Amino acid sequence: MTRYSFSSDSPRDVVAGLLIAPVFEGLEPGPGVKEAGLTEAYAAARYTGKQGESLLVTRRGGDRFTADAVLLVGVGNKAEFDVHAARQALGRSAATARRFGTVATTFASAFGVREAERAVQAAAEGLALGAYRFTLYKSEKDGQDLKKVVVLGSSRWDPKVIRAAVERGRIVAEAVCWARDLVNTPAGDLPPAAIAGVARAMARDVGLSSKVWGTAQLKDGGFGGILGVGQGSVNQPRLIELSYRGAGPRSRPIALTGKGITFDSGGLSIKDAKGMETMKDDMGGAASILATMRALAQLKPKINVIAAIPSAENMPSGSAQKPGDVITHRGGTTSEVLNTDAEGRLVLADALAYLVEKKPSVIIDTATLTGACMVALGDKIFGAMGNDAALIRDVIATGDAEGEPGWELPLHKGYRRLIDSNVADIKNIGDRYGGAITAAWFLAEFVGDTPWVHLDIAGPAFSERGHDLGPVGGTGVPVRTLVRYVLDKAAG
Repeated sequence: MTRYSFSSDSPRDVVAGLLIAPVFEGLEPGPGVKEAGLTEAYAAARYTGKQGESLLVTRRGGDRFTADAVLLVGVGNKAEFDVHAARQALGRSAATARRFGTVATTFASAFGVREAERAVQAAAEGLALGAYRFTLYKSEKDGQDLKKVVVLGSSRWDPKVIRAAVERGRIVAEAVCWARDLVNTPAGDLPPAAIAGVARAMARDVGLSSKVWGTAQLKDGGFGGILGVGQGSVNQPRLIELSYRGAGPRSRPIALTGKGITFDSGGLSIKDAKGMETMKDDMGGAASILATMRALAQLKPKINVIAAIPSAENMPSGSAQKPGDVITHRGGTTSEVLNTDAEGRLVLADALAYLVEKKPSVIIDTATLTGACMVALGDKIFGAMGNDAALIRDVIATGDAEGEPGWELPLHKGYRRLIDSNVADIKNIGDRYGGAITAAWFLAEFVGDTPWVHLDIAGPAFSERGHDLGPVGGTGVPVRTLVRYVLDKAAG
């Protein structure tokens, strides 16, 4: 367990295995570089402060710094350096920091008092997320973990506020890493019953109320979408219900749900072998909601939040649902299943209908829903669609501020007819084009007038390549966005 703290000590005097300090383009030293007497050393290495440069200087006799070593990190143009850039740069530096075990950084000191709180949180997050490794199945572990992180800053900053920001960074980063662990765990070790057990244990640990719906309860409750998707697997489906109460009983809750397909073979509309290789990640939406609820329970905002997370395994077998079958969802809406590989919307429909019954103020769902969204936006940007323009703008703006970018796709009214069915109320696929939008139209049938936004995270939920804030695998997107959104709403 990494310990996090804040200190206003001089960078020259801080005791740590490694001190990390920024250098701006044009050889302009950032906080701590002059104090450590290393401006000339950086220039002598023929570096100029461009983004991505780094110079490791170890301590020798007569040096002006106390740390065992200093890592000077080029961060580019000072005018463009923001909190997100600081988070990313520290994420890139985390691999080096892990070798030293204890690390201090001056990055937050590059910001003024108005940005200090966010900068301190981002510094803690960047190091924690960049240091993440999934080693559960490794015979030999990949080096050591961070033992201690010290975020350095000004003595003029409000110590209570800043220490809370460091703690918030720790809680959010640990939640993101926990979501990554869930996504990275092989599907054979995390079927619906297992993920429900993990959720229950987490809820017990952090003080959330929880309920898990089994097959019999789902049948009695009319959750035909969850049951239909799960009926082809020996691993029976579940619905995970979590509640956080930080406000009075009359305060309407924020409602969250996420797609929890623990493995997606495509069912009888089976995927090819390559398409199945990373399908353990099809519960990335569920993982993000579980992690968000975990973080909120620890942060204790004065607001109510509920979550209903459907989990099933989509497998082909003699008992699997067939193209042409008709499902009756929670609330009575029927859908014709023309493609069993369009299953995420079927389970989410039940969860959305159930959450509407709770009369929430808004509903947010997250799902690795469509390849079409990746075609449109690539693998770094989530798509946002919904029935409330202000809610969509709020969530996208929050994601941008947290370094988890999103983009609104139009819920074009003319495309609604593409999911009309000849035998049921709706069908689960539209035409060849606009797949992300027709999938959202399907979900829209189950939210009524409740303000709702759907986040299609098919691209950013799983990274095929290492990135600034982590290695190959689950990313934990959009946990930071969701936590920040709820905290902002709680703050008014």
